[in-house]
Amino acid sequence: MVIVTAVIIATVLRTFVVQQFYIAGPSMETTLFGDDRVLVNKLAYRLGEPSRGDVIVFDRITVNGDTVQHDDLIKRVIGLPGETVEIRDCVVFIDGAALDEPWLSAEVTDTSLDPGTRCGTADAEPVEIGDNQVFLIGDNRPMSFDSRMFGPVSTDVIVGKAMVVIWPPRDMQRL
Repeated sequence: MVIVTAVIIATVLRTFVVQQFYIAGPSMETTLFGDDRVLVNKLAYRLGEPSRGDVIVFDRITVNGDTVQHDDLIKRVIGLPGETVEIRDCVVFIDGAALDEPWLSAEVTDTSLDPGTRCGTADAEPVEIGDNQVFLIGDNRPMSFDSRMFGPVSTDVIVGKAMVVIWPPRDMQRL
């Protein structure tokens, strides 16, 4: 009976409260690295709204004919509902004001490097973010497939807020 109770509690917690996610790619380096594992608070946005700078996991849904594919991706919230996001020479502008991004690595902010090399998409036309949407970009700009390519993301597909790196031990940190 103890084992059954433990399994039920673990299942409820994983489904509704907190879940571990594995980082598979380089899109969030130097904040998160491949093989990192993070704990994601699934209640964060049921009780509140995403904030600029939050690192979130969302369900990227793609349809190819009859095939529907779900991929969990992790990115940083850059733009919020009702805002306009634009990128000029690798600088993100929110409603016309340059965004301070202390989470970016030196390679992305080094203006002596070619803009395409340091941020992938050096310029992007203004995008208005709709109600219940956010604009997401990976910290490793040249290696991230994000809202610059697929547009704003509905808040309905956000799984939760990444709170802490739990593995490997040398990388443990709050996000």
